[in-house]
Amino acid sequence: MRWLWGVGVLFLLGAALRWILRLDEVEPPRMTGLHPLGPEREALYQPIAQEMETQAAILGISLNDAIEERDAGQPQIAWHLVRLSLAEWDRLVQIVGSLSNVMSRQLGNARVVVPVRSVAANRFKSRAMVDYLRMHELFDQLVFRSRLRFQLHLRMLRRAAETLRREFRRDYRYGERTEDRPPEMWARFDYYFHDFDLVVKETLLAFRTLLACLPHSSLQAFATDLKSVVRRGVRSTALTGQR
Repeated sequence: MRWLWGVGVLFLLGAALRWILRLDEVEPPRMTGLHPLGPEREALYQPIAQEMETQAAILGISLNDAIEERDAGQPQIAWHLVRLSLAEWDRLVQIVGSLSNVMSRQLGNARVVVPVRSVAANRFKSRAMVDYLRMHELFDQLVFRSRLRFQLHLRMLRRAAETLRREFRRDYRYGERTEDRPPEMWARFDYYFHDFDLVVKETLLAFRTLLACLPHSSLQAFATDLKSVVRRGVRSTALTGQR
């Protein structure tokens, strides 16, 4: 009789695991490759992409100019440029977070699911991001359903942006309070922006991926949701002109 109990326990355990991992759900068809977007989807993608790329370019120029001024022996001007970059940094983190939230809400409408890109920790330079992504890689290996993996990917991007802002602000506050701004701090600023720029690019790629997966009937609702992502800047009338 013991073997019957053993079989019963294994059956219940297997059923529980299938329910937890949602293995009984029908997997939506997969779309392979980066397909081009049609005009209507491209009209949704471009305003957001232009806004994020513009903000990233402004932030990169500010920090590069700050480093150049420091190297030229102008520490006060350099630090003033770092101070000015804070607003752009906050603005871009806000956009990444808002866009990730909108994509999470629309994910359930996707008709196909594109395999999620793996973001390798070795592509990043800052210690905070390398450690965070290595931890994320462990969790990612435990998730098998495409939608859940995409949801986890969006959460990772949002938290990565917030982590980099927190690290940048912590170093900035230290330098502002103590006026101790060693070369290591400036190197970290460079690393933070490098990693943040990668996060922005990965967020845009996820956005384009989801756009390609949504049915036509969901585009109007998506366009309405996207209005909250960019409230100023290069926003296009395409966001409000979808039919």
